[in-house]
Amino acid sequence: MTQERNDHLNVLGTPLQMCGCTPMTGFYRDGFCRTDMQDRGMHTVCCVVTEEFLEFSKADGNDLSTPMPQFQFSGLKPGDKWCLCAGRWLNAYKAGKACPVILESCHEETLAVIPLSALKEFSLR
Repeated sequence: MTQERNDHLNVLGTPLQMCGCTPMTGFYRDGFCRTDMQDRGMHTVCCVVTEEFLEFSKADGNDLSTPMPQFQFSGLKPGDKWCLCAGRWLNAYKAGKACPVILESCHEETLAVIPLSALKEFSLR
């Protein structure tokens, strides 16, 4: 598997970089936060989850920390990289609970939901 997908661009307008493989992330579980019409949740924001974010998400109805073996999902822990739904990240941002993002791995479609300036506030680079 390559580290970049030249057929998709990131929010910076350059080739989309891999988000992470441990755990395997992305709507297509290929390590990339790519999207298309099948991805109704728009899993395009590559983040490094924090305890504060995981608690916020669980309280908001999306428990990402509890393992669900039936879906081959071991649950996230702080420090894991994950392709998050753009709307979920924006909700966390508005609540002051957003987690850091990796701009090079956030799909360009993210900008339809989240302003680049907000993403840059939480950029790891």
